[in-house]
Amino acid sequence: MGEMRVVGIRVEPPQNQPVLLLREVSGARYLPIWIGQSEAASIALQQRGVEPPRPLTHDLVVNLCEAFGRSLRQVRIVDMQEGTFYAEMVFDGDVVVEARPSDAIAIAMRCDAPIIAADDVLDDAGMLMPEEEGGASADADGASEDEVEAFREFLDQVSPEDFLGPESDS
Repeated sequence: MGEMRVVGIRVEPPQNQPVLLLREVSGARYLPIWIGQSEAASIALQQRGVEPPRPLTHDLVVNLCEAFGRSLRQVRIVDMQEGTFYAEMVFDGDVVVEARPSDAIAIAMRCDAPIIAADDVLDDAGMLMPEEEGGASADADGASEDEVEAFREFLDQVSPEDFLGPESDS
C-alpha cells in the first residue's frame, strides 16, 4: 500500500465531471478518481483552507467523531471494480467503515489522516505522467506548475471510460 497526497481537482467539460487527482508520496504514479460535484467542492474548499460559515457534511462527520471520542487513523482506497473505486475509513480501535473515496478523502483532509491506496489499485488504475522539470515552482499544496500542467494534458486525453466504465466513486 502506498501513501497518497491530493494534487487537486479539475472539472472536465462537456459533462462538468470533477476529477480528483492523487499522487504517490514515495512514487511517480497518479490516481485519477471521477467524483461528484458536492464532494469536489468540499475537497477544494478544504484544500484552499476556506472555512464555511456553517459545517458542511464532511465537517459534521468530523465533529461527530470528535464528540464520540473517535479519531480517523487512515483512509484506504482498497479496490476498483468496473471503474468504481472503494474505500475504507480506519478509526482508532481498528474500527473500519466502508465509504466512497471522495467522502473518505474529504474527511481525511479535515483530520490530517493519511490516504493510502492498495498496490493492486495503483497497478490497475495508477498512471505515470511526465516528471516535473527541475526548478518548477510549487503551490501551497506541493503541486508544481509542471505537475498541474501534466494533469491538464492527461485529462485532455483520458475519459472515465478508460477505467472500465464511467467512474463516479459512488
